Amino acid sequence: MAKPFYPLYPVIRGNFVLAGYEPDGDSVRFIADDPSLYNHLHRHYRIKLSPKDGSVQLRFEGVDATELHYGAAAQPLGADARDALLSWMGFSGIKYAGSNSTKVVSSTPAKIAGGILSLAAEANGRPVSYVLLKKDLAAGDTVRVDEALLQKTLNYRLLETGMAYYTVYTSMPTAHRDVFRALALRARSSRKGVWAVDKSSDFVLDNKKSIGPTGQCILPKLFRRCTDYLKAVDQGFAGNLADWMVSVSTSPSRNENDRVVVLNAQDPSKSVEVNFADLIDQRNRTIALQGDLLDLVFVEK
Repeated sequence: MAKPFYPLYPVIRGNFVLAGYEPDGDSVRFIADDPSLYNHLHRHYRIKLSPKDGSVQLRFEGVDATELHYGAAAQPLGADARDALLSWMGFSGIKYAGSNSTKVVSSTPAKIAGGILSLAAEANGRPVSYVLLKKDLAAGDTVRVDEALLQKTLNYRLLETGMAYYTVYTSMPTAHRDVFRALALRARSSRKGVWAVDKSSDFVLDNKKSIGPTGQCILPKLFRRCTDYLKAVDQGFAGNLADWMVSVSTSPSRNENDRVVVLNAQDPSKSVEVNFADLIDQRNRTIALQGDLLDLVFVEK
């Protein structure tokens, strides 16, 4: 068996901040000590610093926590994932703008030192990052991200505890996907977090409450499609979820029908690339996402 290849990543140091923003279970704001380091990332031109404080929104590599504020929509465990992440980071005494608000007014401390390891920005300009606290960052401008270092990331902890779904893209190094998949498999086998309540393979979609905070828990990427589909139905769309995904796939600004590689672990030559809509099986109100969630690799846009 070939030895895993672990690539070098640039180290970008800085501080994580909350006030004025809406953190969730897999994304926080980050202020780099040296923003020019973003220029080393693929598609760095898409990264836009906040004029207020120079922060950027991060996308945590390899994970997707349930939604806390997808517009006005939210999922089960969204607040739990956020609260766990912020606690692990060292934030406490967090005050929100109101009882139903997700916007942070203040926290103790106001910022936490740490850093990100990133190779690229995604389509919306968020650095796709492994996130570490300062104590876990070694000296140096670059670091080889092997399994031992992955274990120190907050990404790893989110998967280990089941606070986030395993969600990977073709841009993620294969060796990293293998580590994270094995970790997610252990969390699922132990029915931790989302895996204790996951209904992605068989759920009923009546309305937004069906998949809301007290409803069925499904893969966040599927939740976002279902939420937008229900809005389209309210506006007169006639068709099922897969039909809607296909109908918006030709929009240059909004393609909801991702390409997905369905892996075959026993025989990689039999892995196939399909459209996300091809994996949706709908019978009346019942929807199923076909295939093992841990075998899906989304094609980076």
